[in-house]
Amino acid sequence: MGGKVCAIIGFGPGLGTAYAEVFRDAGYSLGLLSRSGADLGGEEETNPSVRAFKCDAGNPDSLKDALASVQSELGPIDVVIYNADLAQFGSIEDVSEVHFEQSWRVGALGLFATAKLLGPQMSERGSGVIIISGATAALRGNVWTTAFAPSKSAQRTLANSLAKQLGPKGIHVAYLVIDGVIDTEDTRTNFAPNEPDEFFIKPAQIAETALMLARQDKSAWTFELDIRPFGEKW
Repeated sequence: MGGKVCAIIGFGPGLGTAYAEVFRDAGYSLGLLSRSGADLGGEEETNPSVRAFKCDAGNPDSLKDALASVQSELGPIDVVIYNADLAQFGSIEDVSEVHFEQSWRVGALGLFATAKLLGPQMSERGSGVIIISGATAALRGNVWTTAFAPSKSAQRTLANSLAKQLGPKGIHVAYLVIDGVIDTEDTRTNFAPNEPDEFFIKPAQIAETALMLARQDKSAWTFELDIRPFGEKW
């Protein structure tokens, strides 16, 4: 296809769409990976640089097959954004062993499988970017994050390990600690229906930050960057 390729694992409404729009507008071809196989508002039908693929991020074989399809149709992946997680919320009484494992598989095992496949390929080229959508739950647990916090914590420490291994080979690994509620129709309806606009993080601004990280010169790479609304308590 020509040009750089960005694969977004965990594409969907809200942040996934924002990543896609920002990187598309920056000239990247897009491989959009999701459980549903959704594309960017029907753009796949008219834009040969946008392709959608169905996969389960918690299943390494499914994930690797989808990433291989991205490369077959669009070319080598320059940037991969790991935006997949399974938001299993609840106390220890609410969360089953199955929920706990599913959360870990999508949050941590999927990232491992992604790096296992793409890391050697990017290392051979001497360049590449892996950006992970993280959360404050990676830093501390709470009553309702019994499954979610361990998954995000494992994801963050894995990202740290990957950065130390892959950075010297020319691959920029960056972890975004998203500290706040992302502005989506779902969060406005079900999570914070009475909050003003300034309470939320705008998805497009997170995506712009990711693009900035993808463009950083290797003499001054950022590993971890936290993002929060100006009024967020922390």
